[in-house]
Amino acid sequence: MSTNLSAKVSESLSSKGKDTAPRRRLSWPWILLVIAGALLLLSTLREITGVGGLTGFGTYSTALSWSVPIGLAGLGGLWSERAGVINIGLEGMMIIGTFTAGWIGWQYGPWAAVVAGMAGGALGGLVHAMATVTFGVDHIVSGVAVNILALGATQFLAKQFFGTPGSEAALAGGNDRQSPPIEDMSEFSVPLLADWLASLEEQGWFFVSDTAGIARAAVDSVSWVTLLAAGLFVMTFFVLWRSSFGLRLRSCGENPVAAESLGVNVYKYKYAAITMSGALAGLGGAFLALYVHHYQEDQTGGRGYIGLATMIFGNWRPGGVAMGAGIFGFMDGTQLRGGGTTIHALLLVFAVLLVGYGLWKLYKGSRTGGMVAVASGILVALWYAATDTVPREIVEASPYITTLLVLCLATQRLRVPKTIGKPYRKGQGT
Repeated sequence: MSTNLSAKVSESLSSKGKDTAPRRRLSWPWILLVIAGALLLLSTLREITGVGGLTGFGTYSTALSWSVPIGLAGLGGLWSERAGVINIGLEGMMIIGTFTAGWIGWQYGPWAAVVAGMAGGALGGLVHAMATVTFGVDHIVSGVAVNILALGATQFLAKQFFGTPGSEAALAGGNDRQSPPIEDMSEFSVPLLADWLASLEEQGWFFVSDTAGIARAAVDSVSWVTLLAAGLFVMTFFVLWRSSFGLRLRSCGENPVAAESLGVNVYKYKYAAITMSGALAGLGGAFLALYVHHYQEDQTGGRGYIGLATMIFGNWRPGGVAMGAGIFGFMDGTQLRGGGTTIHALLLVFAVLLVGYGLWKLYKGSRTGGMVAVASGILVALWYAATDTVPREIVEASPYITTLLVLCLATQRLRVPKTIGKPYRKGQGT
């Protein structure tokens, strides 16, 4: 059956993209060359601007932390949408995850908070699955409803559980907007390697110290949840692209009628995908609660929606989602650690990238797009030259501005699952 199903899915994919030229994937030497070029660019800009935050350990450690909840939300969206169900409710599932993590975490510790966050998010996923799969509710309507219900329910429950005067939670430091504190979770470091990279960073050598500062963020004081998230990305790739279970699940998003004709229980796989989607988003919410040691109202800050943007940027692939989460996490970390000075230095990076992109578009024959990109790059460079810092309002909005820019570029190369968002009823192909 797997062979027949694979043929059906391949036929669906080829018919979807038969009018487009095949894209060559970058080989590992090219990927390493791009990484080295990016490091060289950052090192050069750090020398020109004198802003150490461009390559400092603190910036990238914070960026790695803030990329985790965004990446987990994006990964959750990937699971759901690969099965054909749009999941706008990721934000609500993250909110439930923050609340359940805060509620259980202050009583039983950080690892209980992790489990509770995933369970809470999975519960939100089940609600979305019941509405969309069983009752055929429009996916967007159901997702928005999940977000609204999650926000209202957690606000109400926080007042009941944490804000009641004289209660155990209130005496422990809780109130109607936050939970009592959660115990710290231990962090992971590679002792010798972390110390060696720290000593290299302190030398101030061009490129070498910059690379050491960035690399140190991956081996020094890393949350165990961050390592768990990395493992989940690897697991997702092997489960969805290297197993018969993943083939069946993806077939539900490409051609559910063909999948059903070959014996696949489409409803079961959609339920499994959406539940897993909610659990991953809930884990992202639990990470936020653990990071600040509390559940707090409005804690997610729209990261569920940014996770959706990350999934789209990543073209519904785990590697692309991870890369997108890194970009958004970097912007979050930069605006938190460096403020207007570091964001101002990044204007020069954007100017170089825009000009380079514009020249590439001109080389490919797209005169209008190329000229617009080059002109935009020149304007950004003039902005950098005429100012010393960036207004606080732009600094705070930089992650969301980056989201819009990335989506504008990503829409040119998307390969959306064929039946995403379309209603499916059992037996509709007969």
